[in-house]
Amino acid sequence: MQRVVAGIVAIMVGLSGCAMQVGERDVLRADRPEDPPPRTRLDSASAPAWQVDAVSLPVADAQLGGVEATRAVTGLTVLYFGGNAFHLDRHGAGVLGAFESCTGQVAEVTIFDYRGYGRSTGTPTIATLKDDALRVFDHVNARQPGRVVVHGQSLGSFVAAYVAQQRPAVRALVLESTTTNVRDWGNARMPWYVWPFVRLEIDPALQGIDNVATVAGYAGPALVLEGEEDRITPPRLARQVYAALPSPSKQLLMVAGAGHNDVLTNAAVPPAYCAFLGRLPAR
Repeated sequence: MQRVVAGIVAIMVGLSGCAMQVGERDVLRADRPEDPPPRTRLDSASAPAWQVDAVSLPVADAQLGGVEATRAVTGLTVLYFGGNAFHLDRHGAGVLGAFESCTGQVAEVTIFDYRGYGRSTGTPTIATLKDDALRVFDHVNARQPGRVVVHGQSLGSFVAAYVAQQRPAVRALVLESTTTNVRDWGNARMPWYVWPFVRLEIDPALQGIDNVATVAGYAGPALVLEGEEDRITPPRLARQVYAALPSPSKQLLMVAGAGHNDVLTNAAVPPAYCAFLGRLPAR
């Protein structure tokens, strides 16, 4: 998303009537041949509190690569969907570290790279992102039926919300650094002084993605985590997503001092996250 922001600001040098086009390639930052390989690999050596096993899942025209991190405690499974620059080998250890203190609530964390990222093959699109997410959830839920919490950060918040809307078996929904839709987000990121000069043109593939509408179709327990200093997805838009959740078992945590990508690792979040999971009603 940061690349889109840079493009919006660059329009300042243009003339009145300029259009800023936002397409799938601006949202999905798949690997390029020239990108360096990750310096680390997510395994039991890099995350010693967990037994980390690689897993591969075939989908249409691609192979999804991920990990299942488990430990000898009783609890739920968190299915984590990362942001548009997330790679499990680069960032997964930080995600697992955030759940280490939830010994009575989280027994497993499952993370997959999106297709075209890291361990996964193929070319990502919004349509395949949604299809793959349902395939991954069904895979995880088949092993842990009714015990899967879906958690999405930034781009992943749209993915997690979609899964929760489509799959009644979702145990709870966690949205981190979320926003409403691409147009609202783009307009919010533009300085007021460029408004007369720029109009956003949103790719049709992105126009139908609206977290407000999506979460309105999910009535289960939900937790929204948002950094008060988030400059990428403004907190006021995260509040709109929270307001649209119909669940009586929902919670909003505004994290002081946190920005866009450091919410989950903020010291205030794991205790609140663990407590939220501990309050989930029995099924």
